Parts: sequence; C-alpha cells; structure tokens
Amino acid sequence: MIEELLEVENELFLQTYKRILIDIFHGEGIYLIDKKGDRYMDFFSGLGVNALGYAHPKIIEAVYNQVKKFAHLSNNYITDIQIEFASLLLKYSDMSKIFFTNSGTEAIEGAIKIIRKKYGADKKIFSLTNSFHGRTYGALTLTGNDKYKKGFEPLLPNIFQINFNDINDLITNIDSNTAAIFIEFIQGEGGINIVSQEFVDKLIELRNKFNFVIIADEIQSGIGRTGKPFSFNHFGIKPDLITAAKAIGGGLPLGAILVSDSLANILETGNHGTTFGGNPVSCAAGVAVLREVFENGLMENVKETGNYFLEQLDQIRKEFSEDIKEVRGKGFMIGMELFYEGGEIVNEFFKKKILINCTNQNVLRILPPLITGKKDVDTFIDKFEEILRSR
Repeated sequence: MIEELLEVENELFLQTYKRILIDIFHGEGIYLIDKKGDRYMDFFSGLGVNALGYAHPKIIEAVYNQVKKFAHLSNNYITDIQIEFASLLLKYSDMSKIFFTNSGTEAIEGAIKIIRKKYGADKKIFSLTNSFHGRTYGALTLTGNDKYKKGFEPLLPNIFQINFNDINDLITNIDSNTAAIFIEFIQGEGGINIVSQEFVDKLIELRNKFNFVIIADEIQSGIGRTGKPFSFNHFGIKPDLITAAKAIGGGLPLGAILVSDSLANILETGNHGTTFGGNPVSCAAGVAVLREVFENGLMENVKETGNYFLEQLDQIRKEFSEDIKEVRGKGFMIGMELFYEGGEIVNEFFKKKILINCTNQNVLRILPPLITGKKDVDTFIDKFEEILRSR
C-alpha cells in the first residue's frame, strides 16, 4: 500500500519532496501503471525527461546491448557510443564541441566555470527574473526566484537578474563589463513564459556591441519539445553555449555543455571533470532518443500535435474565461495560467488518472511525452472540460 511506503519513506529520506500518491508498478507508452492495474496518463513525463514515454523498445534495446559490453568506464577512455552521441547532438545543435555532465544543474555549473575562465570574476553574469537554472550554488545564484535561495545565502558574487522581457532593463544593465547572460527562451519552472522577439533582437544587438556570451538553458525545452530542436530556434538567434539535459538521456542521467567555436578552447586539461558524465549506457539511450526525435519524425509530431493541443486549450479558455487567464507555450511545452491557485485542478486531474503539475502557484504545466498523439490530446481535453464544468 502507498500509505505504508510513505511511512517508510518518512523514516529513511530527507523530506524534500512532495510525493505523488501512486504505488507505481511499471510504465508503458504514455502511461504509468500502479500495482492495482490503474493506468495514469502521464502528461508530466518525469519533468520532461521521458521524451519517448516508458519502456520504449528502442531505448530498451540500446541499453541492453550497451550494458552487456560495459556499464561504465572512466573518462580516461573514449568510447564509440560517446562519439556517436556527441556527433548527433552537435549536429542538431549546430555547436562545435561538447562536455558531458550527469545533469542539468551540473551543465549550468560548468558553463559558469567557462565564463569565469574566459572573462575573470570581475565581469558580470546575468540571468532573467522568474528563471530556474538548478539547485547547486552557481545554478541557484542564477535562478531568478528568491524562494529557492532563502536560507542558503551568501551565494556567488557578480551574478544579477534582468527583468524578464524588459528591454529597458536589458539596455540599462548590459555594457562592456558584461560577461554573459543565461536565458531560458521558454521558462519552465517559472510558468511557461516565452521571451519576446523584441527582447531577443535587442539582445543580439547588444552582443554585437559588447561581445558577451549568450547561454541558452535548454534543459527542459530542448530535444524537440517545442517542435524545433531547441527553443532558441524559434527566435532567429544562435547562442554561444547551450546547456542540455533531461530528455537527452532517455530516462537515464545525462547532461551536456555545447559550445561554439569561440568557447571551444577555454577549458584546458584538468580544468573540469566528471565521474559519470557521458556514461556509456546513458549515451546509448541518448542515441536512441536523438534518432527518434530528429530522424524518425517525432519532432514533426510534436509540432503538429502541439499546435492542435494549443488550439483545443484555447477553445477551452474562451469557454471558461473565468477560470483560465492565458494559454501559452510551443509544441509539447504548455502552460495554462489560472485566475486562482492550480493545486485543486491538479488534484482533479489526478482523480481522473491524468498527471500534470502546477508551477508558479497558478500555472498548469503540461509536458507530455513526445510520442503523444491527437487521440491522447482529445482524452485530456474531455477530462479537462469535465473538471471545469463541475466546479
């Protein structure tokens, strides 16, 4: 029973998570299945990690074949599977070189080190308000929401926030003393907020003038989730550095720092390292993900079905205008801002065996697996209408 598991969990674990009350047995496609056999449509997909859903045969085959050879080697060795994965990710990101990490927050930390090495500690690094970049100290300093920082000060020096989509604030802060700016072009944890084209255009203009680095945080929004390879591809900009994680490992821990030519030689031997970054089994799963997304039509499905999803949700917004303030997003990265806190709606979805979450208090965040089809969207829409009509 889930209640018994929670009692044991309370005794064994630091209490940092709010658990979802499902006694999960296994996953299948877009569904999580509990020990009673109840099926839950997972439109949260492990915080955007499970791009191919659960038990995808290509991932199972890739992991099995690799683990038979070796599950881990230190990074004193180079492996064929690392080469294959790196080549694919560099190809679809249009970057020059890569460093593997275990996670997104470690990719952010490595990116900070690259910037500090290039420009020194005196130049300023910026991020945007309401952003989220991770929980380790550098990533936490970049995160533009004070609720995550409370109790952990002092944080890193010379890192500041610019108001999201505020062009005047951007112009005021960026100058010759700027080293870099970290941007989620679509903010995930912050509530699926989309940067404006005008803000991006001004950012490009300022980079040309002051020669600072633009870092695209694509940890949640990358690997086809928005209907393009990365969210920055929607805005006509090429960043100097990309951080990626979550979906790239197919459910296994994997992250990456991707750099352009201008940053390719900043780190030297011994400057940075990792024990598990680029783990062979994770890379094997990652190859399966990248080929499915970019070569086997999955990104096109995200674009088409995502547009359909957004159209259907906008119709609901018009019908239930007292409940829904705005629908926003791209592809399968969708937010619905409510006029009230969203926890109750999340619970109602749970009762109907659909999993989503609420972020920034009143934004329903929807991150379906990229294999989701229009029939699955229709099921979600029908249940959502039932929830709103019953209020």
